Amino acid sequence: MIRLLLLAALALGGLTLAARAEEDHTPAHDYPTDARVDYVIGCLAANGFNHDLLEKCSCGIDTIADMMSYDDYEKAETILSMQQGVHGPQGAIFRDTPIAHEELDLLHRAEAEVNLRCK
Repeated sequence: MIRLLLLAALALGGLTLAARAEEDHTPAHDYPTDARVDYVIGCLAANGFNHDLLEKCSCGIDTIADMMSYDDYEKAETILSMQQGVHGPQGAIFRDTPIAHEELDLLHRAEAEVNLRCK
């Protein structure tokens, strides 16, 4: 009986350490606080405001920050914004250039990883 309790305590301690290690993870790239907040607020606004979603949205920006530098993230966000706001030939540079495609591909890969990691 004591052995079983000891094993259970060790297992629980391992889970606690794993959860704490996950919480303490620092993304590979440092993003400004306002960019992180903008992402989380946008995520919450698009999906509903609740605590579980807050954790998922926070995980999302951390995952993106693991995969993309802030400079690349900012470029991709700017391209997306311009694609939505600039129409006609002036907007072609944001839709039809290799640079635009490369930056958006980076963001789309990061977003796919968010869907895998952040449940």
